[in-house]
Amino acid sequence: MSEDSKINISIFKRLITYAKPYKGYFFIALTCVLFITTSSVFRPTFIANMIQKYIIDHQDGNALLLWTGIVISMLAAEAILQFFASYFSNLLAQSIVRDMRKKLFAHMTSFRMHYFDKTPIGALVTRIISDLEAISEVFSTGLVDILGDLITLVAVVVFMFFVNWHITLLVLIPIPLLIIATRIFARSMNRSFQQERLQVKRLNTFVQERLTGMAIVQLFNREKEEFEGFKEINRAHRKAHINAIWAFSIFFPVVEILSALSIAFLLVYIAFQIEGINDISSQYPQFIKFTLYIAMIYRPIRQLADKFNILQRGTVRAERVFEIIDLEEHVQQEGTLTHCDFNQPIIFQDISFAYQNEEWVLKNINLTIQPGTTVAFVGATGAGKSSIVNLLGRFYEFQKGELYIGETKIRDLELEYLRKNIAIVLQDVFLFSDTIHNNITLGNPDISREQVIFAAKAVSAHEFIEKLPDGFDYQVGERGGVLSVGQRQLLAFIRAYVYNPTILILDEATSSVDNESEEMIQKATEELTKGRTSIVIAHRISTIQKANKIVVLDKGEIKEQGTHSELLNLNGFYKRLYDKQFSEQK
Repeated sequence: MSEDSKINISIFKRLITYAKPYKGYFFIALTCVLFITTSSVFRPTFIANMIQKYIIDHQDGNALLLWTGIVISMLAAEAILQFFASYFSNLLAQSIVRDMRKKLFAHMTSFRMHYFDKTPIGALVTRIISDLEAISEVFSTGLVDILGDLITLVAVVVFMFFVNWHITLLVLIPIPLLIIATRIFARSMNRSFQQERLQVKRLNTFVQERLTGMAIVQLFNREKEEFEGFKEINRAHRKAHINAIWAFSIFFPVVEILSALSIAFLLVYIAFQIEGINDISSQYPQFIKFTLYIAMIYRPIRQLADKFNILQRGTVRAERVFEIIDLEEHVQQEGTLTHCDFNQPIIFQDISFAYQNEEWVLKNINLTIQPGTTVAFVGATGAGKSSIVNLLGRFYEFQKGELYIGETKIRDLELEYLRKNIAIVLQDVFLFSDTIHNNITLGNPDISREQVIFAAKAVSAHEFIEKLPDGFDYQVGERGGVLSVGQRQLLAFIRAYVYNPTILILDEATSSVDNESEEMIQKATEELTKGRTSIVIAHRISTIQKANKIVVLDKGEIKEQGTHSELLNLNGFYKRLYDKQFSEQK
């Protein structure tokens, strides 16, 4: 057995464990299949006996009608049982996929942000949507049908030996050739589905990224180049599917040829048994019976090949899903403390941080932020301002030093509890394709419409919301694209207000808005920072002059800290930044 096959078997065994809570569905479907198999095994004998007694021997014609009714009733019963087998196997499949999708999504949400920085979103979408749909087919049209086909195959062959072992041995002569062909087919399909999985991932990633960044594509006139890139990936995707189809186009004709060969052997045997014209009628029922049995042997074999296709695809996709479920090094470890007074100093003690290896973004940061004060961070792009925010919210983990709230290490706090007490308003506000109300509350049923309206009025955003069609029930579209940058920022302020955090972080909240929107956001900032510890990261120095403390960062190090006037008097980094911005505004 090949290494690939061993891996697939181990993955398949693991996949089966997800079916344990729903084994009742499986056994109902399998029981229906067993009854169908029992009925189908006896049907050729009934038909052959009917031909012998009521057509060739001309026995009672009424009995022929009776037995015809019995055969039709058997077929009707098989159809009903097939319905229940299909229903419960699909119920099994969807229950398993629901559980796996919940587990996969919950696991993804526990990953550190570093994982999402280096993993294409399109690849993750493929795992949670396309790959799990392929897995569902393993249980809905794969596993139960495979077991049913195998049971049918074994039952038919055993019954054929019982009826006439000489003929059975003769018609089974092509079977070894079929087994060899099936092995070759299986290996070919495994390679094809590995390649297909890769191309599906590439296609999903490419399309997701280009659609998300369509403004950039059009702004830089990259439509033709991106279309050429899409055509190349689409061509590779098509080729991967064609390779799988090519294997099928070879395998199924081989099965048909071997099936015809078995019938040919049967004909030869029957011909040798006929000694005269009168023997033809006596051998005819035998020929009909075994012709039907041959069809019943090769039909499951053909279906097994198709179901094997589903099984291979599902196990290949499951392997990729389990790779993510098994990732532990990316899971963010959290503490257990759920009690802490956040109205205490925030203390950065010798903090050093790097996004990768030892390329330090922050170096030996020592800083104390007093409760209820506003502290602003300024510095050039890449100075490390946003990194400090990411560490406080534990979106990333620092490598050296310690971060405290009072005397409590931030790593000892439960993540959910920590983030309930911190609100962050980012420069690039993300809005979901939903109503304004739901984007503010994020679906939290504990936040009422009255609270949302009160918060909107407090940050001077109520007026523009009321002017929108449907007001707070207005659908903002994907990523809030129908709203201006300033309006999206105001919604983020309302969101922070209704969650009433102890610590507020404003990350470049006014860097991309016009003067009118900036004035509104400044008023919102003043309202939002009242009575709480506030950290402001600003591009414009004019927005932070009233801060209790201003921290100047340069290349990951604190160069200066103090009030606006104190820093100007130092005539250092801050003074140069101030003079530069002031001269640019003239």
